[in-house]
Amino acid sequence: MGIIINQSIKNMVTTYLGFAIGAVNTLFLFTYFLTKEYYGLVSFLLSAANLIWPFLVFGVHSTLIKFFTSYKTRKEQDRLLTLMLILPALAALLLGLIGLLFYSELLEYFQGENELVQPYIWLIFLIAFATAYFEVFFAWSKIYYKSSFGNFMKEVFHRFCISVLLLMVYKDWISVSAFIYAISGVFVFRMIVMALYAFSLHPPRISLQAPENLSRLLKYSALILIAASVATVLLDLDKVMIEYYMPIENVAIYGIAVYIATVISVPQKAMHQITHPMTAEMLNTKDKAGLKNLYQKSSLNLLIISALIFIWIITNVESLYELIPQQYQISVFVVFLISIVKLYDNLLGNNNSILFNSDYYRIVLGIGVILVLLAFILNYLLIPKFGLEGAATASFLAFFVYNTSKIYLVYLKFRIQPFSKSTWLMLVLTFVLTAGFYYIDISALPVLNILLKVLISGIIYGLIIYFSKVSSEINTMIDKVLNLS
Repeated sequence: MGIIINQSIKNMVTTYLGFAIGAVNTLFLFTYFLTKEYYGLVSFLLSAANLIWPFLVFGVHSTLIKFFTSYKTRKEQDRLLTLMLILPALAALLLGLIGLLFYSELLEYFQGENELVQPYIWLIFLIAFATAYFEVFFAWSKIYYKSSFGNFMKEVFHRFCISVLLLMVYKDWISVSAFIYAISGVFVFRMIVMALYAFSLHPPRISLQAPENLSRLLKYSALILIAASVATVLLDLDKVMIEYYMPIENVAIYGIAVYIATVISVPQKAMHQITHPMTAEMLNTKDKAGLKNLYQKSSLNLLIISALIFIWIITNVESLYELIPQQYQISVFVVFLISIVKLYDNLLGNNNSILFNSDYYRIVLGIGVILVLLAFILNYLLIPKFGLEGAATASFLAFFVYNTSKIYLVYLKFRIQPFSKSTWLMLVLTFVLTAGFYYIDISALPVLNILLKVLISGIIYGLIIYFSKVSSEINTMIDKVLNLS
């Protein structure tokens, strides 16, 4: 667990750094340095690329992690890696040809008020292509448990470059058009750097001979592609349905609440980078004892870290809303429900890695499709009646069912579950501190109130965690920090 804690902390720091830079870009630099039309154009290009790249990568980034350790010789591994390089290229070739055939129709689609998009349509494909191969090379490094550099490139690098480019626009050093092309260049450069890093860990030896179990590899990649499609739908379904039933400004209001709650997801995202390949190896080597230990420890340690963030968000959300314009403020109930969803995601530990690296991933995909239908029905019923609170309730119920189903599935197939006595103690502690500090206002100044409540609740929480010794890994990490100071 030591390597997990070490790299997870590094990943969490870089992820939060990227999150902070992205917040500055989104809330301030884009809004002040670009017109709303060009801000919308950049957002559209990046969003469209995010929808396309899962189809280009064809699930091979997950396939590589799942199957790499099952191949024991260098020759077999090189055959697998070669296939992982070829499949996205074939998918890109097919999609590129389709795009060329219907290019005139795409131009016609964006005629009129959206014709600003027309000169830049091809950049969507370029950004998607670069992102797809970046994920392949990131997975390439993960199989050697080297995720920190890739996580930095994924979370921080491109956001920092965009900040610099926006400042160059502000100084009139580059035009807005050059800025848009430069963003595409950043994604291509990021892909190249990640490729060089991955190749330094495992230099490629191209082998045109197909790896063993080719049909199984292709089938798994196709199913992962479906899973990525499901995840994309789930990510934006509530926002799309809010736009359908309510004035469009409510999408932005709801989006701010989601943005705030998303901070809770960072620890899970950081730890996943290293637990995913470790879980795959344990499944391939049938290390059931190690798998159970990793499952429970990842769940507990993620809960400890994310619960503190949950406490800080819920107890300070009203003060935080005082710092933004009143028209963007929303019911605390919405933030609370979405935050619980994110906290529950952390409580799962490496559950997703267990399921998607096992022979039961097909069942998870079926559950995912059912979840999409459930989420649609719940949003359809609740948004017209309860508005944004209805959307939050629909997401909460859908994901509660989804996460609970995944916990039950792992227990049913592996006879392991993530909970321990420490889990229940942590949940009680989280409830008590959240309820206690929510009703306490230390200062009338919002910023000072937030800082003081964060400091005091953080100290109390940290002392209880440390002296109760609920997690040896967390205690070791605290000891290292104290020794350094």
